Amino acid sequence: MKPDASEDQPKPGLRERKQGRVRATVIAEAMHLFSAQGYDQTTVDEIADAARISRRTLFRMFATKGDIVLAWTRGMTQSLSDALAACTLDMHPADAMMHAFTALVPQIAENRKDTYAFVFLIEKTPSLQTVSFQKYAKWEDCLAEGLAKRMTDRKSRRAAARLMARGGIAIFRTALDEWIRLKGRPALVPLLQKTYELQSALWPTSAGHEPVIAV
Repeated sequence: MKPDASEDQPKPGLRERKQGRVRATVIAEAMHLFSAQGYDQTTVDEIADAARISRRTLFRMFATKGDIVLAWTRGMTQSLSDALAACTLDMHPADAMMHAFTALVPQIAENRKDTYAFVFLIEKTPSLQTVSFQKYAKWEDCLAEGLAKRMTDRKSRRAAARLMARGGIAIFRTALDEWIRLKGRPALVPLLQKTYELQSALWPTSAGHEPVIAV
């Protein structure tokens, strides 16, 4: 029996695992500080104190506060990619994409209050606009790659996958805008579903596909 490919990968040593835990702690503490008191108002020293590390150690891991937020968004990108890959191949590509978005929502934070705070931070902080754009660009790439594997028309599947990915991100961002307008009072996933259905009603597919988000 052929060994699993993961067995060939070197396992991280004790030092690497410790560094990974410290890094994760820095990201978590920084995101909570940013969302609680503002990105621009939070100092590097406050982040280091919350993570119980020195300022020097923090700068060895992250050159700027923006790099911490960017690292957090990379985790979200990976979760989105994993959720799409986990969908069955018989699921309509659009439904698989939207299922991935709904699966992402619980990964943002442990509860709705923190989820809203993180979303508001990323979407509405002017100094994080570049980070937000980079995040959505990465989402578009990972979605387009995953969706292309699900499309049978090989002639135009890459263009179709890219178009669907951009459309999905537009739906997600529109739902976030509405959620922020409503100050996070409703649940985000049903609001995301309503936004998807609205887009489908405004621009129905030629195949008459009915949008369904599996949660």
